[in-house]
Amino acid sequence: MKPLGPIPAGFAARDGVLAVDGIKVTELIAQAGATPAFVYSSGMIRARVAALRAAMPEALALHYAVKANPFAPLLRLMGTLVDGFDIASGGELGMAREAGLDPSLISFAGPGKRDIELQAAIMQGVTLNLESAAEARRALTIAEKLGKVPRLAIRVNPDFDLRGSGMKMGGGAKPFGIDTDKVPALAREIVAAGAEWRGFHIFAGSQSLDGAAIAETQGQVLDLAVQLAQQADVPLPHLNIGGGLGIPYFNGDSPLDLAPIGAALGERLSNRPDVLKDTQLAMEMGRFLTGEAGVYLTTILDRKESHGDIFLVTDGGLHHQLAASGNFGTVVRRNYPVAIATRFDAEPEEEASVVGCLCTPLDRLADKGHFPKADAGDVVAVFCAGAYGASASPSAFLGQGPAREMLI
Repeated sequence: MKPLGPIPAGFAARDGVLAVDGIKVTELIAQAGATPAFVYSSGMIRARVAALRAAMPEALALHYAVKANPFAPLLRLMGTLVDGFDIASGGELGMAREAGLDPSLISFAGPGKRDIELQAAIMQGVTLNLESAAEARRALTIAEKLGKVPRLAIRVNPDFDLRGSGMKMGGGAKPFGIDTDKVPALAREIVAAGAEWRGFHIFAGSQSLDGAAIAETQGQVLDLAVQLAQQADVPLPHLNIGGGLGIPYFNGDSPLDLAPIGAALGERLSNRPDVLKDTQLAMEMGRFLTGEAGVYLTTILDRKESHGDIFLVTDGGLHHQLAASGNFGTVVRRNYPVAIATRFDAEPEEEASVVGCLCTPLDRLADKGHFPKADAGDVVAVFCAGAYGASASPSAFLGQGPAREMLI
């Protein structure tokens, strides 16, 4: 039998049923109206932010990457917990503003920004993390026409990446950011044009469970930022050092120990060079703050056997949880943590695959996992669903429509 991945701390059984923040999922489903549904725990998010702040240097600001989960109630909660927000589209800017977030605390990264997005960001006082010299010049031209002083930073494509990261955002040829050799001249051009210079955004990779590699990369980011600022002969008011902190999805994954990462960064900052003395440092994270605080609930519609294999067919699937199906950049498909929520404390009895309702063999939420015996009407829980779930999945595929979402 193949055991499934690690279930995040914070989930427990109540009367034999999975409970989130002490509330049984059957009660949550009744509140939501039906499955499929995403449930996010505000208590778990608060605890994660508090733990991160306790481990990191006091001078380090925390930013939330909206792309991880833009659910409006969750954004409003994050507005009370973090120091800034990072967006990647005009649509996310609209979501952030609707959630009441202060635009002066928002930065906008991502290649291919449209003129209308640049205009909206400049009008509202959002910091633009520029991805190319051409984008910088478009932003300056738009700002001049608007009679506004734009807030501009440079997203740097470093010559290194985050060792062991799930997604490498830097190092070598990348569509993200500006190569290091081109940064100093562009920084001088931006300052000379009269823009409000906001510094650098250096993001080397994401989803790493190697604390030593994260600490090493943070040191490299600080060194590179100092080097570029000195070469450009410009101040460094702000530096986004990226994130990279991962969460355990699969068997064998171990959660990060934050203490040595924070200690290493604190030691570096205690001996920071003059160019960094007045720099506001920020770490940008998405899934690390919300990923383990979410669970996807889907009801079994049918139990069937084919050539000796058992399939639990649910009313959900990859159209809501693309990542759990293995179709969101995974090279080798592995099971996310999955459980039978309505038999949460029962012993495993059989090997079964959890599949969705879509007419495609790609729609698998668990492949030959070891479960208690389940039947139609039971509820399946897919964990680590608080990031890159609902908004990162093709909910319109086959006309199925979106899942419900709720923050408790």
